[in-house]
Amino acid sequence: MLQAAVWRTTNMQATTTPSFPLRPVIRRLSVLTLAAFFIAVLASAPIASVWANLFAGGTGDTWAHLAATVLPEYIANTLWMCLGVGSGVILVGVSTAWLITMHDFPGRRVFEWALVLPLAVPAYVMAYTYTDLLQYVGPVQSGLRESFGWQKGDYWFPDVRTLGGAIAMFIFVLYPYVYLLARTAFMERASGMLEVGRSLGLGAWGSFFRISLPLARPAVAAGTALALMETLADYGTVAYFAVQTFTTGIYRAWFSLGDRAAAAQLSAALLGFVVLVLLLERVSRGRARFHNTTGRNRPHPGRRLSGARAFGAMLACAIPLLVGFLAPAGILLHLALTEGDAQFGSRFVQLAGNSFTLAALTALLAVGFAVLLAYAARLSSSHWPQWMNRIVGLGYSVPGSVIAVGVLIPVTRLDNWLAGWITSWSGINPGLLITGGIAALVYAYLTRFMAIALQAVEASLGKITPSMDDAARSLGLAQGATLRRVHLPLLRGSLLTAGLLVFVDVMKELPATLVMRPFNFDTLATQAYTLASDERLAEASTAALAIVAVGVLPLIAVSRQIAKGSAGASAC
Repeated sequence: MLQAAVWRTTNMQATTTPSFPLRPVIRRLSVLTLAAFFIAVLASAPIASVWANLFAGGTGDTWAHLAATVLPEYIANTLWMCLGVGSGVILVGVSTAWLITMHDFPGRRVFEWALVLPLAVPAYVMAYTYTDLLQYVGPVQSGLRESFGWQKGDYWFPDVRTLGGAIAMFIFVLYPYVYLLARTAFMERASGMLEVGRSLGLGAWGSFFRISLPLARPAVAAGTALALMETLADYGTVAYFAVQTFTTGIYRAWFSLGDRAAAAQLSAALLGFVVLVLLLERVSRGRARFHNTTGRNRPHPGRRLSGARAFGAMLACAIPLLVGFLAPAGILLHLALTEGDAQFGSRFVQLAGNSFTLAALTALLAVGFAVLLAYAARLSSSHWPQWMNRIVGLGYSVPGSVIAVGVLIPVTRLDNWLAGWITSWSGINPGLLITGGIAALVYAYLTRFMAIALQAVEASLGKITPSMDDAARSLGLAQGATLRRVHLPLLRGSLLTAGLLVFVDVMKELPATLVMRPFNFDTLATQAYTLASDERLAEASTAALAIVAVGVLPLIAVSRQIAKGSAGASAC
């Protein structure tokens, strides 16, 4: 009712309502801006902590030892992974997005949303399943030996636990980033420009390479950058495959060598790779710009494929879905049903409870802070809140291991100071108040994943016309009441989506959890990693399958919503 009244007041009084005094707005704005500034400082503090320790001296000659022995291998493996994963996700993501958007073939409506599902499978879970499937005693090689009578030295079979195997895992898990953004760009293509291209003699391939792909280049670059940042942030896959990267080096320097300064220096080097990924496409683009200047942007009917072409399109879409989701999920389900986890029961309930507690708490805080930040930017006439929101958004581009190092160094000092102050004041030693519980871990999660909630809230809040704020004030509502009674009901769907995405990411997160979890506090992710590292893959299947199941439902909902949006656009 209130929203309807606001809408009617907006329409009736748009030309007659006078401007309101700005003094109350400025007073409230200063409070919001101050709160947003405080959140931005907290979110950027871990990154600043890493850079502050860049030139700190380590314990003994740790850094010199790392630089002389393993650092060149870290750099080489990281570069090869970025090159391989970047090329692979572009090839798979763009090709599937082009087939789904521009063609019609059997199964297209299912592939349209199902191709997103590999995002529900963490890369380290996929690594465990394919190791079990392709190892020497696994079903594939055992079947080959039984079928052909081969012995161990009679045949060659590729080893999945290599750098190439890790690259393949990342490609089939992370290609949906490119698929989603490229498909959206192709759906918003200028159909008039494609018609002009055909009139100039361009065929399907010519239109793709000379019109559609240049227009979709920013979206493809953004999706590739997301995939590369996830690759750089991974720890479970590269550690399980024994591929030496910066994340494994950070973990080793922290726990094996006990040198936090060396871990911070490795973190700074990894952060440099992240910055390089973000800048590379912008530099390569140069001064080139691609714009859609035609108003003829009606949906273009997909080209109907039949025969061998239809089969080829189905196969091209089915392989990524099979490799990235159906096979890992099927293997996990088979292992869970036939062998399963011997600790399944109260232990599993405890692990699930820990994971759900961390994920739910982080999702609630992230959405709440995102609303505060986005609303402060909406009300402000200056650019400071927008700049602060961009600072908060940088957290998602920073690997979890880097954030863990950046959080623990200052928070541990604060924890020790608090414990000493309380002991001197009361004579009672409270122990570690922050790092001894989940507070520091939730802080690390918020630093990394708040950007997801902020982007969703900003996008939805930007669609609400500012005239509704004026109409609400004309009805006597203060800004807090306007947010509560007008904006939040309109944002309900976006807030739920943002919370679900943060929830799923926290459930899958491994590096920061391994470094920062309290003593004797495990989650489904750490349980799956620990058991798989001990070669107890069947026991790890239950926890891994639970992580995949939690991620599937939100992805199905989001992908179906995108498909519905494209159908609605076509109908219009």
